[in-house]
Amino acid sequence: MIDKHQAIYLLYPTVKTIRDEIAFDEDGNEVNYDNAAVEAYVASKQYIDSRVSEYPSIGDQLDDLFHSGAFSTEMTAIIQAVKDKYPKQ
Repeated sequence: MIDKHQAIYLLYPTVKTIRDEIAFDEDGNEVNYDNAAVEAYVASKQYIDSRVSEYPSIGDQLDDLFHSGAFSTEMTAIIQAVKDKYPKQ
C-alpha cells in the first residue's frame, strides 16, 4: 500500500524527511506540498491493494503454470528436480 509519506517522497523528490505532516529537504528547510494532490495520488493507487488481497499467491500461480505445462522444457526439468529432491510429506 502506498501511504501518504511514500506519496510525498514520490511526488516531491527534494523531500528527504517527514516529521508528522511537515516535509523537509536535505538542508532541513520545509518543503510545501499539495496535500490534495498527495491524497489523490494515494487514492489512485488503491487498486493495487485491492488486487493484491484477491489474487492467488505467487506460489499458487506458479504451481498452476507448472501443472498446466506452461513452462519451457528446461524450467520444467529444474522445477521437477526440486520437487523430486524435496517431496511432499
